[in-house]
Amino acid sequence: MAPITTASNEETHAALLDTLDMYKIHKPFRNPSWRPAQRRNKNLKQILSEAQRTQQSIINTQQNSGASTPLPPTDGSTTPSLHPNPAQASQDLSRLVLEKNLKQQQNGTIGGATTPGGLGVAGAGPSVTYTSIAAAPSLKPKKKYCDITGLPAKYRDPKTGLNYVNAEVYAVVKNLTTGQVQEYLAARGANTVLK
Repeated sequence: MAPITTASNEETHAALLDTLDMYKIHKPFRNPSWRPAQRRNKNLKQILSEAQRTQQSIINTQQNSGASTPLPPTDGSTTPSLHPNPAQASQDLSRLVLEKNLKQQQNGTIGGATTPGGLGVAGAGPSVTYTSIAAAPSLKPKKKYCDITGLPAKYRDPKTGLNYVNAEVYAVVKNLTTGQVQEYLAARGANTVLK
């Protein structure tokens, strides 16, 4: 590299650019093995296929262990007793859904309609639907709607307990009689009956 002088020629200019080039400076703060985090959210297709694989493995397990642990007969007229434990009851419910799907596949019917060749959907595994996936209750708060207009409500009158959407509707709520307020609350299912 040529020494930098006050004379401006191309060689000194290139030498100056070489000394000021930040790309050639070693950057020890960068981790060469850093990778971006893996995506944690699953889309609906992944969730359904995962649930279908789980159901298929449960069916295979039940088919393999059916001789040693027979299931209680269900003829459709009586409901088998479910456990008081919610986790066990959920497993029982999923087992019942799997058995129903398996019977439908063996009979060649899905939703009451016979499929060609007597096979289920794609001929493999039970059909996974929104109702067959056991899900916990929602953690989101319940949406509140205006009792007068039916629009999403932001406000609640503390005196009457009615939900309202804006100041114009609040003026209407203030002028309601007690009987009218009770009728609005009864329509929403939030009325209190005093005896």
